[in-house]
Amino acid sequence: MSWLPIALVGVPLLGAVVAIVPAVRDRAVAWGIAVSAGVLVLAVALAVAFEYARPADMQLQSDRPWIPGLGLRFHLGVDGVSLPLVVLTALLTFLCFVHLAGHPPEGGRPGALVVTLLVLEVGMIGTFLALDLLLFFVFFEVVLVPMYFVIALWGGAGRRAAAMKFILYTLLGSAVLLIGLLVVWTQAGTLDMVALAGRHGSGMARSAQILAFLAIGLGLAVKTPMWPLHTWLPDAHTEAPTVGSVLLAGVLLKMGSYGFARIAIPVLPEGAAALAPWLGAFAVAGIAYGSLACLAQRDLKRMIAYSSVGHMGFVLLGFASLTPVGLNGALFANVAHGLITGLLFFLAGAVKERYGTADMVRLGGGMLRRLPYVASLLTFACVASLGLPGLAGFWGEMLALLGAFRPAAGLSRSLFLVFMAVGGLGTVLTAAYFLVMLSRVTHGRAVETVPLAGPLEPPEPDEPPRPLATAEGVRDVLSEAGEAAEPVEPVAAGAAVAALDREGGGQETQETARPSAVADDGWAVADDGRAGATGAGALGAGAADAGQTGGQTGGRTGGQTGRARRPFRDVTAHELAAWLPLVALIVLFGLWPKALLAVTTPAVQSLLGSGVAP
Repeated sequence: MSWLPIALVGVPLLGAVVAIVPAVRDRAVAWGIAVSAGVLVLAVALAVAFEYARPADMQLQSDRPWIPGLGLRFHLGVDGVSLPLVVLTALLTFLCFVHLAGHPPEGGRPGALVVTLLVLEVGMIGTFLALDLLLFFVFFEVVLVPMYFVIALWGGAGRRAAAMKFILYTLLGSAVLLIGLLVVWTQAGTLDMVALAGRHGSGMARSAQILAFLAIGLGLAVKTPMWPLHTWLPDAHTEAPTVGSVLLAGVLLKMGSYGFARIAIPVLPEGAAALAPWLGAFAVAGIAYGSLACLAQRDLKRMIAYSSVGHMGFVLLGFASLTPVGLNGALFANVAHGLITGLLFFLAGAVKERYGTADMVRLGGGMLRRLPYVASLLTFACVASLGLPGLAGFWGEMLALLGAFRPAAGLSRSLFLVFMAVGGLGTVLTAAYFLVMLSRVTHGRAVETVPLAGPLEPPEPDEPPRPLATAEGVRDVLSEAGEAAEPVEPVAAGAAVAALDREGGGQETQETARPSAVADDGWAVADDGRAGATGAGALGAGAADAGQTGGQTGGRTGGQTGRARRPFRDVTAHELAAWLPLVALIVLFGLWPKALLAVTTPAVQSLLGSGVAP
């Protein structure tokens, strides 16, 4: 079964090449689903073939000459540390393609997006399978170019600046990482990661280990990201399309933290022990900063991005403790964060698609009434992310704090107790900003802020009939309200404009009158035989009550028969297919953490070895 790692890298690469063919490009998304499903099957086969009796051993290795003149080898394999991340990568990529099937990219060119995502999958999986330092670096860099194009071509209004910031930060970090890897090569004389981990730093001077750990750690910290090297992340997440945000948070950030577990700590144990207090200090600074920044955000996607800074701070704190408990917590939090934050960005994309904005104030609240399924899943994901016991987000952070409570021998326990206290405060702040967000978005009464230019109530019998609202009138109100309105609901407003255009026989076409966020999902139409349910009916509180409101209004205003157009559409089949697997795994790992810890614990103990005291 040593061919499985090669197949996991080769299949998406071959799929990307075939996707360029014009005959396949016309059905690009279906092809992407097929290829990513094949990769997921291979990842599951890898997990089945893995011998769980010895998870600390590198298994299913494929070791072939790559550049013989330099002694470089194409060496791939998997152990208990990398196996969960390989399966997570294959799963999230497949779910992103499933999502694309029901939600084509707003920037068009679905064929190019499919090719880009498949190349991205090559780099992500290859990073977790590589067992040669230079091969690791190559795969580590492969992901940068496709992710740059995902943000720059299919992102939001500020996509180009965000993409440029992403590529500059990560390339600078990669340059520093390469320097650290070269220091290891010159000192140890080999790039084989298995051999280097087995030596546990023997043969390398302490000063060289500190220098190499500093360089490698800085390079990995940019990708993780660690405060204060995180500033590229909020912009990238805010502007990236939904699938880009899911893979960026769910997998790319894990590549940086994986490097600490695979290279920095086991290969350079003395450097790790010397710089662990600094790593812990920056980790808890990120926890506190990320939590406080979340409290100040209005944009839903940006808030989730800053939450990643805080959550990855717990991962780094676990690594800084240099204990099996702390490292287990870091690895568990890695996987849990990938599942939970992937789900959060799927849901944030769904909200933005329906409302036309991710601004939490402009959303107006009451989403549980408007979109009960989307809002319920958003509530579940937030509760999981804040670390509720019984869900996957709890165990990683708890174990990381426990590792800080009893750090490795040689580390200052009093200092790490301070780190633990700050981390504990971070969990409280995490609960605070998620609960504030839920109170703004999902709970409370739905706030309607777009007044019609004409009356909703019929005129008195002795008064002459007054005209209905016109599309131009609604547009005037919206333009006068501007950005300062508290809050404006773009989807409801757009629905009113589109409906009034139809009522008044406006000259605008359906495509121009309907906002793009509504056009993607279309109108949910119900034949209810009641009078004129357009116009004011489109401003109803949501899918459940739009028909009722519209019917009542139409009955008052002229007795025209019609159909109820509902501006909101709750969760779709493609969305359920992409979201429910993540929900199931979040619950599974929350209720049965041993399913993951049984795989990582022996591997962690092997990586620590005797280089760092337990």
